[in-house]
Amino acid sequence: MMRRDRLVLAATLTAIFTADLYFILLPKLRSVGQGSGHFCQCGPNNLTLPRHGGLATPQLSNWTSGQLDGTTPEPADGGSKLGRLFAHPLYNIQPPVLGPEERLLQAEQLMEYYRRKVSRWERHMKLYSEAAAMSNISVTEHEVTFDPDASWLKFHLGISRFALYSRDDPAIPQLVKDMQSMAVVSADYTQDEKALKGACDCTQVVKPSGHHLKLALKMQNFAKAMFKPMRQQRDEETPEDFFYFVDFQRHNAEIAAFHLDRILDFRRVPPVAGRLVNVTGEVLQVTHNEDLRAVFFTSPANNTCFFAKCLYVCKTEYAVCGGPDLLEGSLSAYLPSLSIAPRISIPNPWIRSYTFTGREEWEVNPFYCDNIKQLYPYNSGNRLLNIIDMSIFDFLTSNMDRHHYEIFTKFGDEGFLLHLDNARGFGKHSQDEMSILAPLSQCCMIKRSTLLRLQLLARPEFRLSDVMRESLEGGPLQPVLSEPHLLALDRRLQKVLRAVHRCVRRLGEDEVITKDFVKSTARPQTATEMKRVR
Repeated sequence: MMRRDRLVLAATLTAIFTADLYFILLPKLRSVGQGSGHFCQCGPNNLTLPRHGGLATPQLSNWTSGQLDGTTPEPADGGSKLGRLFAHPLYNIQPPVLGPEERLLQAEQLMEYYRRKVSRWERHMKLYSEAAAMSNISVTEHEVTFDPDASWLKFHLGISRFALYSRDDPAIPQLVKDMQSMAVVSADYTQDEKALKGACDCTQVVKPSGHHLKLALKMQNFAKAMFKPMRQQRDEETPEDFFYFVDFQRHNAEIAAFHLDRILDFRRVPPVAGRLVNVTGEVLQVTHNEDLRAVFFTSPANNTCFFAKCLYVCKTEYAVCGGPDLLEGSLSAYLPSLSIAPRISIPNPWIRSYTFTGREEWEVNPFYCDNIKQLYPYNSGNRLLNIIDMSIFDFLTSNMDRHHYEIFTKFGDEGFLLHLDNARGFGKHSQDEMSILAPLSQCCMIKRSTLLRLQLLARPEFRLSDVMRESLEGGPLQPVLSEPHLLALDRRLQKVLRAVHRCVRRLGEDEVITKDFVKSTARPQTATEMKRVR
Protein backbone atom coordinates (compact mmCIF):
# COMPACT_ATOMS: atom_id res chain seq x y z
CA MET A 1 0.00 0.00 0.00
CA MET A 2 2.85 2.42 0.91
CA ARG A 3 4.62 1.63 -2.37
CA ARG A 4 1.45 2.46 -4.31
CA ASP A 5 1.05 5.77 -2.40
CA ARG A 6 4.63 6.70 -3.24
CA LEU A 7 4.04 6.03 -6.92
CA VAL A 8 0.89 8.18 -6.88
CA LEU A 9 2.75 10.99 -5.06
CA ALA A 10 5.67 10.83 -7.50
CA ALA A 11 3.34 10.90 -10.50
CA THR A 12 1.45 13.88 -9.05
CA LEU A 13 4.63 15.87 -8.41
CA THR A 14 5.91 15.07 -11.90
CA ALA A 15 2.65 16.28 -13.44
CA ILE A 16 2.74 19.52 -11.39
CA PHE A 17 6.37 20.21 -12.36
CA THR A 18 5.65 19.52 -16.02
CA ALA A 19 2.65 21.86 -16.00
CA ASP A 20 4.64 24.57 -14.22
CA LEU A 21 7.47 24.23 -16.73
CA TYR A 22 5.17 24.30 -19.77
CA PHE A 23 2.68 26.95 -18.74
CA ILE A 24 4.81 29.31 -16.58
CA LEU A 25 8.56 28.97 -17.00
CA LEU A 26 8.70 28.44 -20.79
CA PRO A 27 6.42 31.42 -21.64
CA LYS A 28 8.56 33.66 -19.39
CA LEU A 29 11.75 32.49 -21.10
CA ARG A 30 10.18 33.09 -24.51
CA SER A 31 9.08 36.62 -23.53
CA VAL A 32 12.59 37.41 -22.28
CA GLY A 33 14.09 36.13 -25.50
CA GLN A 34 11.65 38.05 -27.67
CA GLY A 35 11.79 41.26 -25.63
CA SER A 36 15.55 41.51 -25.30
CA GLY A 37 15.99 42.49 -28.92
CA HIS A 38 13.94 45.60 -28.35
CA PHE A 39 14.11 46.50 -24.70
CA CYS A 40 17.20 45.00 -23.11
CA GLN A 41 17.87 46.86 -19.87
CA CYS A 42 21.59 46.26 -20.12
CA GLY A 43 22.46 49.55 -21.75
CA PRO A 44 21.97 51.77 -24.77
CA ASN A 45 24.04 49.59 -27.06
CA ASN A 46 21.48 46.81 -26.78
CA LEU A 47 18.44 49.03 -27.38
CA THR A 48 18.68 48.51 -31.13
CA LEU A 49 16.22 48.55 -33.96
CA PRO A 50 16.13 45.11 -35.66
CA ARG A 51 16.33 44.83 -39.39
CA HIS A 52 13.26 42.67 -39.84
CA GLY A 53 10.09 42.07 -37.88
CA GLY A 54 9.06 43.30 -34.47
CA LEU A 55 8.74 46.97 -33.62
CA ALA A 56 10.97 48.35 -36.33
CA THR A 57 9.20 47.25 -39.49
CA PRO A 58 6.25 49.58 -40.06
CA GLN A 59 4.73 49.04 -43.51
CA LEU A 60 5.16 52.34 -45.27
CA SER A 61 5.15 53.49 -48.86
CA ASN A 62 6.47 56.93 -47.92
CA TRP A 63 9.96 56.02 -46.74
CA THR A 64 12.52 58.11 -48.53
CA SER A 65 15.14 55.40 -48.36
CA GLY A 66 13.54 52.03 -47.86
CA GLN A 67 12.84 50.12 -44.66
CA LEU A 68 14.45 50.91 -41.33
CA ASP A 69 17.54 48.79 -41.73
CA GLY A 70 20.07 50.79 -39.76
CA THR A 71 21.56 52.49 -42.83
CA THR A 72 21.19 56.21 -43.22
CA PRO A 73 22.15 58.52 -46.09
CA GLU A 74 25.29 60.51 -45.39
CA PRO A 75 24.42 63.94 -43.98
CA ALA A 76 25.18 66.95 -46.11
CA ASP A 77 27.67 68.29 -43.55
CA GLY A 78 29.66 65.07 -43.30
CA GLY A 79 30.16 64.31 -39.61
CA SER A 80 27.03 65.81 -38.05
CA LYS A 81 25.08 63.44 -35.82
CA LEU A 82 22.14 65.82 -35.97
CA GLY A 83 22.27 65.88 -39.75
CA ARG A 84 22.46 62.08 -39.82
CA LEU A 85 19.46 61.90 -37.49
CA PHE A 86 17.30 64.17 -39.63
CA ALA A 87 18.36 62.22 -42.75
CA HIS A 88 17.09 58.98 -41.18
CA PRO A 89 13.93 57.49 -42.74
CA LEU A 90 12.00 57.96 -39.48
CA TYR A 91 12.37 61.72 -39.95
CA ASN A 92 11.37 61.68 -43.60
CA ILE A 93 7.89 60.16 -43.56
CA GLN A 94 5.66 62.31 -45.72
CA PRO A 95 2.29 63.37 -44.23
CA PRO A 96 -0.89 63.48 -46.32
CA VAL A 97 -1.34 66.38 -48.71
CA LEU A 98 -2.78 69.27 -46.72
CA GLY A 99 -6.16 70.59 -47.79
CA PRO A 100 -7.73 73.81 -46.48
CA GLU A 101 -9.35 71.94 -43.57
CA GLU A 102 -5.94 70.63 -42.44
CA ARG A 103 -4.36 74.09 -42.36
CA LEU A 104 -4.96 76.36 -39.40
CA LEU A 105 -5.09 79.55 -41.45
CA GLN A 106 -5.54 80.66 -45.03
CA ALA A 107 -3.14 83.23 -46.50
CA GLU A 108 -5.82 85.75 -47.54
CA GLN A 109 -7.46 85.63 -44.11
CA LEU A 110 -4.16 86.11 -42.27
CA MET A 111 -2.88 88.95 -44.49
CA GLU A 112 -6.10 90.93 -44.20
CA TYR A 113 -6.13 90.52 -40.41
CA TYR A 114 -2.57 91.77 -39.97
CA ARG A 115 -2.93 94.65 -42.42
CA ARG A 116 -5.74 95.94 -40.23
CA LYS A 117 -3.55 95.50 -37.13
CA VAL A 118 -0.67 97.41 -38.75
CA SER A 119 -3.01 100.28 -39.63
CA ARG A 120 -4.26 100.44 -36.05
CA TRP A 121 -0.68 100.33 -34.77
CA GLU A 122 0.36 103.25 -36.99
CA ARG A 123 -2.59 105.35 -35.82
CA HIS A 124 -1.83 104.50 -32.20
CA MET A 125 1.85 105.40 -32.59
CA LYS A 126 0.99 108.75 -34.16
CA LEU A 127 -1.29 109.67 -31.26
CA TYR A 128 1.21 108.42 -28.67
CA SER A 129 4.08 110.40 -30.22
CA GLU A 130 2.02 113.58 -30.17
CA ALA A 131 1.04 113.02 -26.53
CA ALA A 132 4.65 112.20 -25.55
CA ALA A 133 5.92 115.37 -27.21
CA MET A 134 3.41 117.47 -25.29
CA SER A 135 4.52 115.82 -22.02
CA ASN A 136 8.26 116.15 -22.83
CA ILE A 137 8.66 112.34 -22.79
CA SER A 138 11.38 111.00 -25.08
CA VAL A 139 10.30 107.98 -27.10
CA THR A 140 12.53 106.01 -29.45
CA GLU A 141 10.63 105.65 -32.72
CA HIS A 142 11.19 102.79 -35.13
CA GLU A 143 9.66 102.32 -38.54
CA VAL A 144 7.48 99.21 -38.64
CA THR A 145 7.22 97.39 -41.95
CA PHE A 146 4.70 94.69 -42.77
CA ASP A 147 6.36 92.07 -44.98
CA PRO A 148 4.03 89.38 -46.39
CA ASP A 149 7.09 87.13 -46.74
CA ALA A 150 8.24 87.54 -43.12
CA SER A 151 9.34 84.35 -41.39
CA TRP A 152 6.80 84.72 -38.56
CA LEU A 153 3.93 84.92 -41.06
CA LYS A 154 5.20 81.82 -42.84
CA PHE A 155 5.37 80.08 -39.46
CA HIS A 156 1.72 80.93 -38.78
CA LEU A 157 0.67 79.79 -42.26
CA GLY A 158 2.57 76.51 -41.86
CA ILE A 159 0.61 75.34 -38.80
CA SER A 160 -1.43 72.26 -39.69
CA ARG A 161 -3.51 69.56 -38.05
CA PHE A 162 -0.35 67.51 -37.51
CA ALA A 163 2.24 69.95 -36.10
CA LEU A 164 3.24 73.59 -35.69
CA TYR A 165 5.64 73.32 -38.61
CA SER A 166 6.88 70.80 -41.14
CA ARG A 167 10.23 69.08 -40.73
CA ASP A 168 11.92 70.93 -43.59
CA ASP A 169 10.22 74.32 -43.22
CA PRO A 170 12.95 76.94 -43.94
CA ALA A 171 10.89 79.62 -42.17
CA ILE A 172 11.65 78.14 -38.73
CA PRO A 173 15.46 78.61 -38.64
CA GLN A 174 14.95 82.02 -40.25
CA LEU A 175 12.44 82.98 -37.55
CA VAL A 176 14.89 81.93 -34.82
CA LYS A 177 17.57 84.05 -36.50
CA ASP A 178 15.21 87.03 -36.79
CA MET A 179 14.28 86.88 -33.10
CA GLN A 180 17.97 86.85 -32.18
CA SER A 181 18.78 90.08 -33.99
CA MET A 182 15.79 92.06 -35.24
CA ALA A 183 15.15 95.52 -33.78
CA VAL A 184 12.56 95.72 -30.98
CA VAL A 185 10.04 98.52 -31.55
CA SER A 186 7.72 97.99 -28.58
CA ALA A 187 7.68 96.31 -25.15
CA ASP A 188 4.71 95.68 -22.90
CA TYR A 189 3.37 93.40 -20.19
CA THR A 190 1.82 90.15 -21.37
CA GLN A 191 -1.97 89.82 -21.38
CA ASP A 192 -2.09 87.73 -18.19
CA GLU A 193 0.06 90.29 -16.38
CA LYS A 194 -2.30 93.04 -17.52
CA ALA A 195 -5.30 91.00 -16.35
CA LEU A 196 -3.99 91.13 -12.78
CA LYS A 197 -3.95 94.95 -12.90
CA GLY A 198 -1.17 94.98 -10.32
CA ALA A 199 -3.20 93.05 -7.76
CA CYS A 200 -1.57 90.01 -6.19
CA ASP A 201 -2.99 87.89 -3.38
CA CYS A 202 -0.01 87.01 -1.21
CA THR A 203 -2.04 84.36 0.65
CA GLN A 204 -2.16 82.19 -2.47
CA VAL A 205 0.29 79.30 -2.47
CA VAL A 206 0.34 79.28 -6.27
CA LYS A 207 0.06 82.72 -7.75
CA PRO A 208 -1.50 83.25 -11.20
CA SER A 209 0.68 83.15 -14.30
CA GLY A 210 0.71 86.93 -14.63
CA HIS A 211 2.95 87.31 -11.58
CA HIS A 212 5.93 85.84 -13.43
CA LEU A 213 8.40 88.28 -14.93
CA LYS A 214 7.88 88.18 -18.69
CA LEU A 215 7.29 90.76 -21.41
CA ALA A 216 5.76 90.91 -24.88
CA LEU A 217 8.21 92.34 -27.42
CA LYS A 218 7.22 93.52 -30.90
CA MET A 219 9.83 93.39 -33.68
CA GLN A 220 10.40 95.75 -36.59
CA ASN A 221 8.61 93.44 -39.04
CA PHE A 222 5.60 93.19 -36.69
CA ALA A 223 6.64 89.81 -35.27
CA LYS A 224 5.82 89.29 -31.61
CA ALA A 225 7.75 87.28 -29.04
CA MET A 226 7.52 86.59 -25.31
CA PHE A 227 10.66 87.54 -23.41
CA LYS A 228 11.60 85.61 -20.26
CA PRO A 229 14.72 86.96 -18.54
CA MET A 230 17.49 84.95 -16.96
CA ARG A 231 16.74 84.11 -13.31
CA GLN A 232 19.17 81.30 -12.53
CA GLN A 233 22.77 80.42 -13.41
CA ARG A 234 23.42 77.38 -15.65
CA ASP A 235 25.21 75.41 -12.96
CA GLU A 236 22.57 76.03 -10.29
CA GLU A 237 19.98 73.39 -9.44
CA THR A 238 16.53 74.04 -8.03
CA PRO A 239 16.91 74.19 -4.23
CA GLU A 240 15.75 71.00 -2.51
CA ASP A 241 13.18 72.84 -0.40
CA PHE A 242 11.43 74.39 -3.41
CA PHE A 243 8.03 73.01 -4.43
CA TYR A 244 7.59 72.56 -8.18
CA PHE A 245 4.91 75.25 -8.26
CA VAL A 246 7.20 77.96 -6.87
CA ASP A 247 10.29 77.01 -8.85
CA PHE A 248 12.12 79.56 -10.99
CA GLN A 249 11.16 80.03 -14.61
CA ARG A 250 14.36 79.46 -16.58
CA HIS A 251 14.96 81.10 -19.94
CA ASN A 252 17.42 78.40 -21.02
CA ALA A 253 14.80 75.71 -20.31
CA GLU A 254 12.50 77.36 -22.88
CA ILE A 255 15.30 77.35 -25.46
CA ALA A 256 16.31 73.74 -24.78
CA ALA A 257 12.68 72.54 -24.82
CA PHE A 258 12.21 73.84 -28.37
CA HIS A 259 15.30 71.96 -29.57
CA LEU A 260 14.33 68.73 -27.76
CA ASP A 261 10.79 68.89 -29.15
CA ARG A 262 12.24 69.19 -32.66
CA ILE A 263 14.66 66.30 -32.11
CA LEU A 264 11.81 64.09 -30.88
CA ASP A 265 9.91 65.12 -34.04
CA PHE A 266 6.87 66.29 -32.07
CA ARG A 267 7.08 69.87 -33.38
CA ARG A 268 4.59 71.14 -30.79
CA VAL A 269 6.74 73.87 -29.18
CA PRO A 270 6.77 77.29 -30.90
CA PRO A 271 10.22 78.45 -32.07
CA VAL A 272 12.40 79.89 -29.29
CA ALA A 273 15.62 81.90 -29.56
CA GLY A 274 18.15 83.07 -27.01
CA ARG A 275 19.08 86.74 -27.02
CA LEU A 276 20.97 89.40 -25.11
CA VAL A 277 18.40 92.17 -24.64
CA ASN A 278 19.33 95.75 -23.86
CA VAL A 279 16.76 96.46 -21.16
CA THR A 280 17.27 100.20 -21.52
CA GLY A 281 17.21 100.59 -25.29
CA GLU A 282 14.96 97.65 -26.15
CA VAL A 283 12.48 97.76 -23.28
CA LEU A 284 12.44 101.00 -21.29
CA GLN A 285 12.88 103.39 -24.21
CA VAL A 286 10.38 101.67 -26.50
CA THR A 287 7.56 100.83 -24.09
CA HIS A 288 4.33 102.82 -24.31
CA ASN A 289 3.07 101.44 -21.00
CA GLU A 290 3.60 103.87 -18.16
CA ASP A 291 3.11 101.10 -15.59
CA LEU A 292 6.05 99.24 -17.09
CA ARG A 293 8.17 102.38 -17.14
CA ALA A 294 7.45 102.85 -13.44
CA VAL A 295 9.07 99.56 -12.38
CA PHE A 296 12.52 100.41 -13.82
CA PHE A 297 15.27 101.62 -11.52
CA THR A 298 19.05 101.84 -11.32
CA SER A 299 20.67 99.53 -8.77
CA PRO A 300 23.50 100.55 -6.40
CA ALA A 301 25.85 98.77 -8.82
CA ASN A 302 24.62 101.14 -11.55
CA ASN A 303 22.76 98.35 -13.41
CA THR A 304 19.38 98.88 -15.04
CA CYS A 305 16.75 96.72 -13.30
CA PHE A 306 13.01 96.12 -13.44
CA PHE A 307 10.44 93.96 -11.72
CA ALA A 308 6.96 92.62 -12.36
CA LYS A 309 4.25 94.88 -11.04
CA CYS A 310 2.53 92.19 -9.01
CA LEU A 311 5.80 91.07 -7.45
CA TYR A 312 6.53 94.60 -6.32
CA VAL A 313 3.26 94.63 -4.38
CA CYS A 314 3.85 91.19 -2.85
CA LYS A 315 7.60 91.46 -2.28
CA THR A 316 7.93 87.76 -3.16
CA GLU A 317 10.74 87.95 -5.70
CA TYR A 318 13.53 90.29 -6.66
CA ALA A 319 13.96 92.35 -9.78
CA VAL A 320 16.19 91.32 -12.67
CA CYS A 321 19.07 93.51 -13.74
CA GLY A 322 21.17 94.01 -16.81
CA GLY A 323 24.91 94.20 -16.70
CA PRO A 324 24.70 97.17 -16.84
CA ASP A 325 22.03 97.05 -19.59
CA LEU A 326 22.38 93.66 -21.30
CA LEU A 327 20.25 90.82 -19.96
CA GLU A 328 20.02 87.22 -21.16
CA GLY A 329 16.60 85.90 -22.03
CA SER A 330 14.51 83.63 -24.23
CA LEU A 331 12.23 84.89 -26.97
CA SER A 332 9.33 82.55 -27.81
CA ALA A 333 7.43 83.22 -31.02
CA TYR A 334 3.79 84.08 -30.45
CA LEU A 335 1.12 81.84 -31.94
CA PRO A 336 -1.60 83.42 -34.13
CA SER A 337 -4.03 85.65 -32.28
CA LEU A 338 -6.91 83.93 -30.50
CA SER A 339 -9.32 86.01 -32.56
CA ILE A 340 -8.32 84.22 -35.78
CA ALA A 341 -7.00 80.91 -34.35
CA PRO A 342 -8.94 80.11 -31.15
CA ARG A 343 -7.38 77.73 -28.63
CA ILE A 344 -8.80 76.14 -25.54
CA SER A 345 -6.95 75.27 -22.34
CA ILE A 346 -7.81 71.88 -20.83
CA PRO A 347 -6.76 70.58 -17.39
CA ASN A 348 -4.22 67.79 -17.58
CA PRO A 349 -5.81 64.53 -16.27
CA TRP A 350 -2.52 63.98 -14.41
CA ILE A 351 -2.51 67.45 -12.87
CA ARG A 352 -0.58 67.70 -9.62
CA SER A 353 -1.87 68.90 -6.30
CA TYR A 354 -0.86 72.54 -6.07
CA THR A 355 -0.91 72.51 -2.28
CA PHE A 356 1.68 71.71 0.36
CA THR A 357 0.01 68.50 1.56
CA GLY A 358 -2.67 67.36 -0.91
CA ARG A 359 -2.46 64.48 -3.38
CA GLU A 360 -4.42 63.85 -6.56
CA GLU A 361 -6.21 60.59 -7.33
CA TRP A 362 -3.62 59.45 -9.89
CA GLU A 363 -0.95 59.66 -7.18
CA VAL A 364 -2.70 57.08 -4.98
CA ASN A 365 -4.67 54.96 -7.46
CA PRO A 366 -2.51 52.77 -9.75
CA PHE A 367 -5.61 51.97 -11.86
CA TYR A 368 -6.41 55.63 -12.45
CA CYS A 369 -5.88 55.32 -16.21
CA ASP A 370 -8.67 52.74 -16.48
CA ASN A 371 -11.07 55.48 -15.40
CA ILE A 372 -9.56 58.05 -17.79
CA LYS A 373 -9.95 55.66 -20.72
CA GLN A 374 -13.71 55.69 -20.17
CA LEU A 375 -13.98 59.48 -20.30
CA TYR A 376 -14.37 61.77 -23.30
CA PRO A 377 -12.14 62.73 -25.12
CA TYR A 378 -9.69 60.08 -23.94
CA ASN A 379 -11.89 57.12 -24.86
CA SER A 380 -11.17 57.42 -28.59
CA GLY A 381 -8.74 58.96 -31.04
CA ASN A 382 -5.20 60.09 -30.24
CA ARG A 383 -5.79 62.38 -27.28
CA LEU A 384 -4.56 59.95 -24.62
CA LEU A 385 -1.57 58.95 -26.76
CA ASN A 386 -0.71 62.63 -27.16
CA ILE A 387 -0.90 63.06 -23.38
CA ILE A 388 1.60 60.21 -23.06
CA ASP A 389 3.88 61.87 -25.65
CA MET A 390 3.71 65.03 -23.55
CA SER A 391 4.56 63.15 -20.35
CA ILE A 392 7.65 61.63 -22.01
CA PHE A 393 8.72 65.08 -23.18
CA ASP A 394 8.18 66.52 -19.69
CA PHE A 395 10.04 63.64 -18.04
CA LEU A 396 13.08 64.22 -20.25
CA THR A 397 13.08 67.92 -19.34
CA SER A 398 12.08 67.22 -15.69
CA ASN A 399 9.12 69.61 -15.92
CA MET A 400 6.58 68.88 -13.15
CA ASP A 401 4.41 71.91 -13.89
CA ARG A 402 2.15 70.66 -16.72
CA HIS A 403 -1.19 71.53 -15.17
CA HIS A 404 -2.99 72.34 -18.47
CA TYR A 405 -2.54 71.77 -22.16
CA GLU A 406 -3.90 73.68 -25.14
CA ILE A 407 -5.32 72.67 -28.51
CA PHE A 408 -6.52 74.60 -31.55
CA THR A 409 -10.31 74.41 -31.65
CA LYS A 410 -10.37 74.14 -35.46
CA PHE A 411 -8.81 70.68 -35.37
CA GLY A 412 -11.11 69.34 -32.66
CA ASP A 413 -10.39 66.13 -30.81
CA GLU A 414 -7.84 64.89 -33.36
CA GLY A 415 -5.60 67.94 -33.12
CA PHE A 416 -2.17 67.83 -31.50
CA LEU A 417 -1.39 69.20 -28.05
CA LEU A 418 0.64 72.37 -27.74
CA HIS A 419 3.68 72.01 -25.46
CA LEU A 420 3.72 75.57 -24.09
CA ASP A 421 5.41 77.08 -21.02
CA ASN A 422 8.45 74.86 -20.50
CA ALA A 423 10.45 77.26 -18.32
CA ARG A 424 10.27 75.05 -15.21
CA GLY A 425 12.16 72.27 -16.89
CA PHE A 426 15.87 71.45 -16.48
CA GLY A 427 15.89 72.43 -12.82
CA LYS A 428 17.53 69.31 -11.37
CA HIS A 429 19.97 67.21 -13.39
CA SER A 430 20.74 64.92 -10.46
CA GLN A 431 17.16 63.76 -9.92
CA ASP A 432 14.67 61.94 -12.18
CA GLU A 433 11.07 62.50 -11.13
CA MET A 434 9.43 59.21 -12.14
CA SER A 435 5.93 60.44 -11.30
CA ILE A 436 6.02 62.58 -14.47
CA LEU A 437 5.86 59.30 -16.42
CA ALA A 438 2.61 58.24 -14.71
CA PRO A 439 0.51 58.47 -17.91
CA LEU A 440 2.89 56.04 -19.63
CA SER A 441 3.37 53.65 -16.71
CA GLN A 442 -0.32 53.59 -15.75
CA CYS A 443 -1.85 53.44 -19.23
CA CYS A 444 0.86 51.26 -20.83
CA MET A 445 0.33 52.80 -24.27
CA ILE A 446 2.72 54.50 -26.66
CA LYS A 447 2.75 55.47 -30.33
CA ARG A 448 4.94 53.29 -32.50
CA SER A 449 6.50 56.37 -34.09
CA THR A 450 7.41 57.80 -30.68
CA LEU A 451 8.93 54.53 -29.51
CA LEU A 452 10.99 54.06 -32.65
CA ARG A 453 12.48 57.53 -32.38
CA LEU A 454 13.26 57.04 -28.71
CA GLN A 455 15.02 53.78 -29.55
CA LEU A 456 16.93 55.53 -32.32
CA LEU A 457 18.09 58.26 -29.92
CA ALA A 458 19.41 55.57 -27.55
CA ARG A 459 21.88 54.38 -30.20
CA PRO A 460 25.48 55.58 -29.82
CA GLU A 461 25.48 57.05 -33.35
CA PHE A 462 22.38 59.16 -32.54
CA ARG A 463 22.86 59.63 -28.79
CA LEU A 464 20.29 62.12 -27.47
CA SER A 465 22.80 64.17 -25.48
CA ASP A 466 25.06 64.48 -28.51
CA VAL A 467 22.39 65.65 -30.94
CA MET A 468 21.01 68.05 -28.33
CA ARG A 469 24.47 69.50 -27.71
CA GLU A 470 24.93 69.98 -31.45
CA SER A 471 21.47 71.47 -31.94
CA LEU A 472 22.03 74.03 -29.17
CA GLU A 473 25.35 75.22 -30.60
CA GLY A 474 25.60 78.37 -32.66
CA GLY A 475 23.20 80.61 -30.77
CA PRO A 476 24.27 83.82 -29.03
CA LEU A 477 23.84 82.27 -25.55
CA GLN A 478 26.33 79.53 -24.77
CA PRO A 479 26.06 77.05 -23.25
CA VAL A 480 22.30 76.70 -23.14
CA LEU A 481 22.47 73.58 -20.96
CA SER A 482 25.30 72.50 -18.69
CA GLU A 483 26.88 69.13 -19.37
CA PRO A 484 25.16 67.37 -16.42
CA HIS A 485 21.76 68.34 -17.84
CA LEU A 486 22.71 66.94 -21.26
CA LEU A 487 23.88 63.64 -19.76
CA ALA A 488 20.68 63.44 -17.70
CA LEU A 489 18.75 63.22 -20.98
CA ASP A 490 20.45 59.90 -21.81
CA ARG A 491 19.76 58.50 -18.36
CA ARG A 492 16.09 59.50 -18.48
CA LEU A 493 15.69 58.12 -21.99
CA GLN A 494 16.79 54.70 -20.71
CA LYS A 495 14.16 54.91 -17.97
CA VAL A 496 11.43 55.70 -20.51
CA LEU A 497 12.42 52.66 -22.59
CA ARG A 498 12.48 50.46 -19.49
CA ALA A 499 8.98 51.64 -18.59
CA VAL A 500 7.77 50.59 -22.05
CA HIS A 501 9.63 47.31 -21.68
CA ARG A 502 7.80 46.51 -18.45
CA CYS A 503 4.47 47.22 -20.10
CA VAL A 504 5.28 44.97 -23.07
CA ARG A 505 6.40 42.18 -20.74
CA ARG A 506 3.11 42.43 -18.87
CA LEU A 507 0.60 43.05 -21.66
CA GLY A 508 2.32 42.22 -24.96
CA GLU A 509 3.34 44.45 -27.87
CA ASP A 510 -0.09 44.53 -29.52
CA GLU A 511 -1.69 46.01 -26.40
CA VAL A 512 1.04 48.55 -25.71
CA ILE A 513 2.36 49.81 -29.05
CA THR A 514 -0.14 51.65 -31.26
CA LYS A 515 0.45 51.89 -34.98
CA ASP A 516 0.24 55.50 -36.09
CA PHE A 517 2.18 55.64 -39.35
CA VAL A 518 0.72 56.72 -42.70
CA LYS A 519 -0.62 53.71 -44.60
CA SER A 520 0.44 52.79 -48.14
CA THR A 521 -1.44 54.70 -50.80
CA ALA A 522 -1.31 54.77 -54.57
CA ARG A 523 -0.96 58.53 -54.29
CA PRO A 524 -0.86 60.92 -51.33
CA GLN A 525 -4.36 61.48 -49.96
CA THR A 526 -5.82 64.46 -48.15
CA ALA A 527 -7.31 63.88 -44.73
CA THR A 528 -10.77 64.49 -46.23
CA GLU A 529 -10.27 61.72 -48.77
CA MET A 530 -9.04 59.37 -46.07
CA LYS A 531 -12.20 60.03 -44.03
CA ARG A 532 -14.37 59.22 -47.04
CA VAL A 533 -12.58 55.89 -47.51
CA ARG A 534 -13.35 54.99 -43.90
